[in-house]
Amino acid sequence: MSNKLALISGASSGIGEAFARQLAEQGIDLCITGRRKERLDSIAAELQQRYKISVDVIVADLATEDGISKVETWIKAHPSITLLINNAGFGARGLFANKPSEKYMEMISVHVTAAMRLTSAVLPAMIQAKQGAIINVSSITAFLPLAGNAVYSGTKSFLNSFTQALSYELKNTGVKVQTLVPGFTYSDFHKRPDYSKTNTYASVPKILWMTSENVVKTSLRALEKNRLFCIPGFINKLIVLAGKSGLAALGSEVMAQIYMRSAKKAAGKNI
Repeated sequence: MSNKLALISGASSGIGEAFARQLAEQGIDLCITGRRKERLDSIAAELQQRYKISVDVIVADLATEDGISKVETWIKAHPSITLLINNAGFGARGLFANKPSEKYMEMISVHVTAAMRLTSAVLPAMIQAKQGAIINVSSITAFLPLAGNAVYSGTKSFLNSFTQALSYELKNTGVKVQTLVPGFTYSDFHKRPDYSKTNTYASVPKILWMTSENVVKTSLRALEKNRLFCIPGFINKLIVLAGKSGLAALGSEVMAQIYMRSAKKAAGKNI
């Protein structure tokens, strides 16, 4: 990456922050985006001081038109960007019918619309320069459409197909693409309100968890080798294999029953 300029969405914590730290260590200038200004400013100041790089901060909510447009404007002003990491995302746990559609529209905007538009914004300059890379952060749930994650799984499946199709279109252009498919990863993801009623860290076996740092290390190694799909961790590879074989259907039916019982108990009536 000779131009050494990377844009990372959702960089205030977790996988996004880990990308920022590992790329900064390589001497790559950054633009980090997210909604938490204080956190982004703190990361930027630390990385600039430690690694003597340039770090731009864009405070933007990619669930909104204004947020996406703000990042698009930055991209157009920086045609030398070499690496785009579409990492921003969130979950909305629960049965589809029990949540307002507005929440899901926000998720589609962040996972699908923003990733597509930011990719569209960076590609022309990358193709002209005959270099660059785009990493779209998906999830093993793209292969495991479990009850309680209907729209989340759907949006991540879009990222898989979108990135794979791009890889065909970009063949021989010098531009690489990758779908990063992590599983359970230690981050702020499971601290959101939708997960506050359950202690995911305690309920999910430790063997299934990975650190953001290890996920990112695996991703960057796979990018060097031009691997389209990067599934960090042996267990996650087995889970994806099970999902592809159709074994996930049984688990989804069980999860649906659990969510239904929980919803009935909370409402105190049949639904």
